[in-house]
Amino acid sequence: SIGTRPDCLPDEILDMLSDLNRVKPVWVELGLQTIHERTAHTFHRGYTLPVFEDAYRRLKEREITVIVHVIFGLPGETREDMLETVAWLAGLSPRLDGIKLQLLHILEGTQMAEQYKRDPFPLLTLEEYTDLIVTSLKMLPPETVIHRMTGDGPKSKLIGPMWSADKKRVLNTLTKAIREA
Repeated sequence: SIGTRPDCLPDEILDMLSDLNRVKPVWVELGLQTIHERTAHTFHRGYTLPVFEDAYRRLKEREITVIVHVIFGLPGETREDMLETVAWLAGLSPRLDGIKLQLLHILEGTQMAEQYKRDPFPLLTLEEYTDLIVTSLKMLPPETVIHRMTGDGPKSKLIGPMWSADKKRVLNTLTKAIREA
């Protein structure tokens, strides 16, 4: 499993990964986070959606498994924006192999933390995050493997959302909501 950015995959690297994929399975994890350019600009993603689309196409042409990272709760994104990202990924052809859904964590020592301190923006509640996860799971094709539904930042650096520090509560809440859906 190799995690990288879509703008770091020249053809010679993809050819090497393709050769390796014939020997043992190769997964490439791409950090997309959002399909919305206005949001990507705010956190300095550094590449545009067409760059992601091109890397995804070239990986799939080589029959390499692709897992995409999405972050819920990015500054300025609405529930609809976040679900548009999931719907877009659900509609990819060839289909998406896997997805990692993640909550935005504001961590001390990051540019996002400085931005948040200067101009606080709303952070997702546990209920909002749970709703996004349950809705996303219903939208994704059944063949798409869910690799992550939550994560956690170091508690010593976590500025918010503070509820995310209680991982047992988060996992129990998600499990209950998914069973009830």
